[in-house]
Amino acid sequence: MKIGLLGGSFNPVHTGHVRMAIEVREALDLDRVELIPVRHPPHKTDEGLLPFSLRMELCNASIQGVPGLGSNPIEGRRPGPSFTCDTLTCYREEQPESELVFIMGAATFLELESWKRGLELPELASLAVVNRWTAAEKVAETIAARWPDAEREADGVWRFSSGHAVHRIAIPRLDIKAAMLRERWLQGRDISFLVPCGVRDMLEEHRKEVTSYWEKRP
Repeated sequence: MKIGLLGGSFNPVHTGHVRMAIEVREALDLDRVELIPVRHPPHKTDEGLLPFSLRMELCNASIQGVPGLGSNPIEGRRPGPSFTCDTLTCYREEQPESELVFIMGAATFLELESWKRGLELPELASLAVVNRWTAAEKVAETIAARWPDAEREADGVWRFSSGHAVHRIAIPRLDIKAAMLRERWLQGRDISFLVPCGVRDMLEEHRKEVTSYWEKRP
């Protein structure tokens, strides 16, 4: 089985996340893409972050009725910071027969040197690098600089000695950011079509709890 993995704080999950999952699943002919909420973001503070269980529920609501999409609470089972290398290692141990593709934005891909074992990720899984904010040329330059042994297999595809690959994928640009959504929601503005309907309804259902966390966020 070919599984795409899309991690994030999902505070909250929004239409851009779900659309990204759909686009990558179709582009790489994946059997499934799973949304993986981070429990403790390594590069961010937990201040203003909704509880893991609620963000997990929001992820489930966001993909309701969307074929080929799922979610996984794998990072909620581990203490400490949620490092991607640890999550991929767990997936490989639990599903050794599956082919894994980790999904990330191009801007994040350019920052992998700052991640724990970030430059080793192509040894653990293939990468789907989505062009949302960053020019495609920067992705190619970064691969050439950091992994000089990677072979360009096709336009937008580089193959590593591990057998894994980096796939550069262009998707429709949706300028939706979680910080903007939080601000609008706290102001009482309508966020329909910026988040899936199930997410909008669940935020309203938990309005008191959500407000208590988001009002703390810097």
